Amino acid sequence: MSLLERLKTEIAVGGPISVADYMTRCLHDPTFGYYATRPALGEDGDFITAPLVSQMFGELIGLWAVETWRRMGAPGRLLLVEAGPGDGTLMSDALRAASLSPDFLAAAELWLIETSRPLITNQKVALADSPLEPRWIESLSEVPDDAPVVLIANELLDCLPARQLVRDPDGWAERQVGLDAHGNLAFGLARILDRRNEADDRIGQVTEISLAQQAFGAELGGLVARQGGAVLVIDYGRDEPGFGDTLQALKGHETVDPLACPGEADLTVHVDFPAVLAAAWKAEASTVLVTQGEFLRRLGIEQRAASLKSSRPDQAARIGRQLDRLIGDDQMGLLFKAACIHSAGLIPPGFEGGT
Repeated sequence: MSLLERLKTEIAVGGPISVADYMTRCLHDPTFGYYATRPALGEDGDFITAPLVSQMFGELIGLWAVETWRRMGAPGRLLLVEAGPGDGTLMSDALRAASLSPDFLAAAELWLIETSRPLITNQKVALADSPLEPRWIESLSEVPDDAPVVLIANELLDCLPARQLVRDPDGWAERQVGLDAHGNLAFGLARILDRRNEADDRIGQVTEISLAQQAFGAELGGLVARQGGAVLVIDYGRDEPGFGDTLQALKGHETVDPLACPGEADLTVHVDFPAVLAAAWKAEASTVLVTQGEFLRRLGIEQRAASLKSSRPDQAARIGRQLDRLIGDDQMGLLFKAACIHSAGLIPPGFEGGT
């Protein structure tokens, strides 16, 4: 039985489920979930992430980690953590760049937070020659509590489930996944008593609430508040509160109906950065938010691209396209944001003067 058929059966018996529950089942069902069974990254997969666009991205993240460690006072022991390491490309590129600082490598321990067995297999291959020995854990709570932290999370929060509320003339309703008259998966609405924004008259607007994103922000904030250090979160999302249905499914680099093939496509929503950072701030951490384009420019990506073009003039056009993909306003530069959650008194590189 496929996940589609299982969901139909369960909904027929137990009734509609929330969009958040549907996302969780599609992505993390242990038998049929996308990340549990068939995550496909890269040109031949379902979607491509920034580390796969160009080596420049991961290299700059590695140098960011080294400089952050230095601004922390170069502690003798550091937990270098990546949450959601994908296929391992980002960390592989980051450590190659970080190898320019032997003292950093001598201090750092590498911890990877991953629950997908197929992705762990890919990560082991990508990091086979890593200067640091990876240690895999399944949750943020398993990160050791006896050393400062530099944590990286690239395109992770967009996969955390979100509820969708819809405003209509009678108030708020929650969008759910149920069955239509033909027994197929279909969106519907269920009346709720939620009174948020009751004065708002934007009928038909959708607001998304991700308690999972907020909880993760609180965990990250608490981690650096207790242990010291910094967290770098890069993802696509909004930098101010707003409305909109951002649920999307990607398969073969094409947008598909989110209900068409559960478990066979990647499901995401935009990250609510204001809510995530508010949760981190409540946990007594400091926070800064800039666009990905601005962050990478501050780290020197344009100079790095010029250097690569100089050394490989036959690849200059391709490197130029990669640069534009990462920082162009009509590409990833504005839609993607870079957020830093850090301990008091620490200003990591790329976030000076941010808000």
